[in-house]
Amino acid sequence: MSTLTDPRPATARSGGPLHGLTWLVWRRNRTAFLLLAAVTVVVCGYCLYYRAGVLDFVAQYGNDIRYSEKFDKAYKEVFDRIYVLSNLPALLGIFLGAPLIAGEQEHGTVRLATTQSVSRTRWIAATVGLPLLAALVSTTLISVAFTTLWSPANQLVNYGDWLGGTIFDITGPVPVALALFLTSCGIAVGMLVRRVVPAMVLTLIAATGTSIAMDRLRTALTTPHTVTGPASHDFPAIPDSAINYDQWLGTADGRLLGWGTCVDAKNEAACQSDLGIVHKIVEYFSLDQMAGMQWRGAGILLVLTALIVAFIVQWTRRRPL
Repeated sequence: MSTLTDPRPATARSGGPLHGLTWLVWRRNRTAFLLLAAVTVVVCGYCLYYRAGVLDFVAQYGNDIRYSEKFDKAYKEVFDRIYVLSNLPALLGIFLGAPLIAGEQEHGTVRLATTQSVSRTRWIAATVGLPLLAALVSTTLISVAFTTLWSPANQLVNYGDWLGGTIFDITGPVPVALALFLTSCGIAVGMLVRRVVPAMVLTLIAATGTSIAMDRLRTALTTPHTVTGPASHDFPAIPDSAINYDQWLGTADGRLLGWGTCVDAKNEAACQSDLGIVHKIVEYFSLDQMAGMQWRGAGILLVLTALIVAFIVQWTRRRPL
């Protein structure tokens, strides 16, 4: 028999992987959880299905940037469909995180939950923990699946551009950290705003700001390599897998000038001589730096996530909901 202090049916109280507060959180948000599970299964299956074709292409032509155009014609649409997943962390924040506590506050059910025999700490732990766990598991599986699809052809996909945002943000630990950060942001915003729709709008704004910040943060996550050549020659070559970050003209006294400084001069060589230019310099990021950059970026996001979760716990323990 259900009671006020334990409103679950007997079948939920008696056992199973979900019980108690965890079961209540699952019950109230099961549509979002089931939809997330379905998306995860479909995306992982999609990546595994097309991986065989990608491996066949690489076996025939090699993972060589010279064949990027041919690869693009065959597999551009395959990867374009997956790039939509770069929005998944934001969607988790908006549709899973923001309504979580805000919905309870808006309908008044949070007062019932927090006046029962269960402590607020246990209530908030279950309320926040299960959605974050779902986001963690889902984005980890999707990241692994997409990485196994992309990595054999990393010089062919997007013509080898792994730093442009899409590849960087949906491989490795970055999508997982983004999902946890934006989901926790949504929960915190909903808790403070107390209304679902305004919380969702504000979370969307936060997700947009995070995307802009990530665009600026990527190149600050490590120091680019530098290669120098004589000013009388073309700019020095960099590895095929590298991303050209910037180019400079270097003078004998150590000054750096923009790469186009003497481009419009009638006599480029004479212009360079007058300015004392002796070097052409290229700054680039190599593919072997990618993992370190991703883990540093993910580390920053995870620290911020921990701070937000700590704030949520402290707020719900000390303030009226």
